[in-house]
Amino acid sequence: MRPIRRGNAPRPNDYADYKDAKPDLVARLGPYCSFCERPVVTQLAVDHIQPKGLPAYAHLIGRWSNFLLACVNCNSTKKDKDVDPANALLPDRDNTFAAFQYLPDGTVEPSANATDNGLNAIADGTLRLTGLHKAALNTPDENGKQVALDRKSQRMEAWLAAEEAKRDLQNHPANHVLCDYIIKLAAKTGFFSVWMTVFADNPTMLSRLIDAFTGTSGSGCFAANGDVVSPAPNPDALPGGGKI
Repeated sequence: MRPIRRGNAPRPNDYADYKDAKPDLVARLGPYCSFCERPVVTQLAVDHIQPKGLPAYAHLIGRWSNFLLACVNCNSTKKDKDVDPANALLPDRDNTFAAFQYLPDGTVEPSANATDNGLNAIADGTLRLTGLHKAALNTPDENGKQVALDRKSQRMEAWLAAEEAKRDLQNHPANHVLCDYIIKLAAKTGFFSVWMTVFADNPTMLSRLIDAFTGTSGSGCFAANGDVVSPAPNPDALPGGGKI
């Protein structure tokens, strides 16, 4: 999960219709699911961190600080699950990049950092909250070729794109046009954490990736050279934040 900062509410009062917050959220966070990181041009939902379907959180239905963005898969899996911020790793208050490890086969799992900090169970529960632990689907086309319709398969595709881009850059390290193209490709492809993992040994590209994904730099979860800052500074002092 990409750490983000939503920032102060763009209006003084709660949203009468929470759906009206979508343009403001996209402007602050970019057009990406806040959980799986896939880019979503349409069908991107305003997600209530603490679900609107539970009576205990009815007062948060229009509250800016309770909003993230979610794709249809993450949103429907999360649904009305009760979320206690103290027992979940959330991208608006924790360094969720530091909490999870991304692998070439599309798997996301708790990181060694999370385990070392005694957060393995919370990290695993967070993955299950939105179904990020799920296996890839078997979706062959008429020729038997797998079509990447699920989140795990799409992470695999993003990994392959990032690896190819890295090889091109290694072959042409002084090509600034190529660097610009790779950053634009990453922003279009989404899956920030995959690109950051693949380019982990290139501080310049890490810094540019952080700047390219709206809302990431403001989280304070990365240094200027791309190094991870953990625990998260949690600049908005959100409840339960700064666990990693």
